[in-house]
Amino acid sequence: MKNENLSTEKEISGSRIILEAFLQEGVKTIFGYPGGAIIPIYDALYDYKDQLEHILVRHEQGAVHAAQGLARVSGEVGVVLATSGPGATNLVTGLADALLDNTPVVCITGQVFDHLLGTDAFQEIDVMNVTSPVTKWNYQVTDANELSEVLAKAFYIARSGRPGPVLIDVTKNAQLQKVFDKGYTPCEFLRSYTPDPVPDMDYIEKAAFLINKAEKPFIIAGQGIMLGKAEQEFLQFAEKSGIPVAWTVLGMSAIPTDHPQVVGMVGMHGNYGPNILTNECDVLIAVGMRFDDRVTGKIDQYARQASIIHFDIDKAEINKNIKVDVPVLGNCKETLPLLTQLIEVKNYSEWFERFKGCEEIEQLKLINHELYPSSGEITMGEVIRHLNEMTAGEAVIVTDVGQHQMATCRYSRFKHSRSNITSGGLGTMGFCLPAAIGAAYGETQRPVIAVMGDGGAQMNIQELGTLMQYQPDIKILILNNCYLGMVRQWQELFHEERYSSVDIQSPDFVQVAKGYSIPGKKVSQREELEAGLREMLHHKGAFLLEVMTGKEHNVFPMIPQGKSVSEIVLNHTKV
Repeated sequence: MKNENLSTEKEISGSRIILEAFLQEGVKTIFGYPGGAIIPIYDALYDYKDQLEHILVRHEQGAVHAAQGLARVSGEVGVVLATSGPGATNLVTGLADALLDNTPVVCITGQVFDHLLGTDAFQEIDVMNVTSPVTKWNYQVTDANELSEVLAKAFYIARSGRPGPVLIDVTKNAQLQKVFDKGYTPCEFLRSYTPDPVPDMDYIEKAAFLINKAEKPFIIAGQGIMLGKAEQEFLQFAEKSGIPVAWTVLGMSAIPTDHPQVVGMVGMHGNYGPNILTNECDVLIAVGMRFDDRVTGKIDQYARQASIIHFDIDKAEINKNIKVDVPVLGNCKETLPLLTQLIEVKNYSEWFERFKGCEEIEQLKLINHELYPSSGEITMGEVIRHLNEMTAGEAVIVTDVGQHQMATCRYSRFKHSRSNITSGGLGTMGFCLPAAIGAAYGETQRPVIAVMGDGGAQMNIQELGTLMQYQPDIKILILNNCYLGMVRQWQELFHEERYSSVDIQSPDFVQVAKGYSIPGKKVSQREELEAGLREMLHHKGAFLLEVMTGKEHNVFPMIPQGKSVSEIVLNHTKV
């Protein structure tokens, strides 16, 4: 039968089918690391140098985080290549991070020849069972005839609905095998898979009814707004409604941070007002967020007085953590405009005054001391304040995980969407540097700044080699408090200052960077800070700035674990 179609088919290797699929999907940059089981794909890649840029990372975990950075900034699918065995298992942390943060990534792993599967061959591992819990979908290909269809499904599943990581494991024989291929056809439909539920107007009308009669409504913006590319639709909804808007950590930058309706961030280290007033609002509108435990605090005391409207694309999230009154399933790019048509233009001046009063308390008790200290050690907050003033909200800021992350998310200012790139659900130390490298390939013309702590900086520090080789213009800002700061803070507050294994020694980061041909500077005194930041930002190319911050400073406000959002503390004592 195939011989009759030779005029419309061409003989091509499995490896080339994979690369042709990348081109058809609009991929321009691949992050990866070669090895024995994936050599045929890399051999084919030699002929695609003008069409596909391959970034050789220094560790496969760095490849996934880099792909995440590209995807988070651009909204496109990040792509990774890795070999079998340890190459594949090194992807697991990044896959888990991408799954929890809904980041579209397609990973291609090499595998031993199909006749060796199950024999414990050199660098063989059961990649399917290893990665099944941390992928949206995975599949093993042993015959090149399957590749075009499987890859089309992979990209479709990764980017559609609630995005996530997909892994395709390809045996070496399938990479080498030559088949007659008809060409690549993108996937647009899969049976039994409904990525975009059809909006139910009954629920949208119920949501509008609750909003129109509300006296103290409150909106929480999640990352789903950006994943659905619904920033404009959300802004129109928010502005017509006149309702106060807060965001989750991952929802930050879905709306400009200086918008007059913005009241700050919710969550464990969020702002005072948005947290305590969650338990005073009468209607809570959650858009594209999943009621994570770091947002809700003690679940049985979360917004019990409010009618809750939950916009989400994934039915599994509805009533998973918090019971809601009105579930609105669907892509919020479609559902929000339907709601906007039905809501009334209203003013909530008295309700906004409540937020303003809370903000004044937080400013007086905490923020002024964090952002404008007159003496003592440098605070993380004042570093971010200077950074804001110099970048004017135009930067993409990538953070690692820890105290610096929370300080950066609390105090950064953004004008544009997809500007706050951080590891949310998994909280992966070592995320920042490779993710920043990936973000630089996300076709953004904005400066990319990697903000990390001294602990996380050392977890994927080898990616300085990637930075050296490819020279993306990234600024590295290490806020060094000589501690694993977040763990130390918990040990101080909840474990009687029994500091166990948190006093971390670090190398001379400036000298380490110098070894990778990256210039740097260390700042220890407040008088040097502004000039140091300016030098970093104005330097053409990569630059590392290490800033020594207060060793035992804590990040506040804080909702202690097991407490309700109403029990947020502004310092060591409750307000």
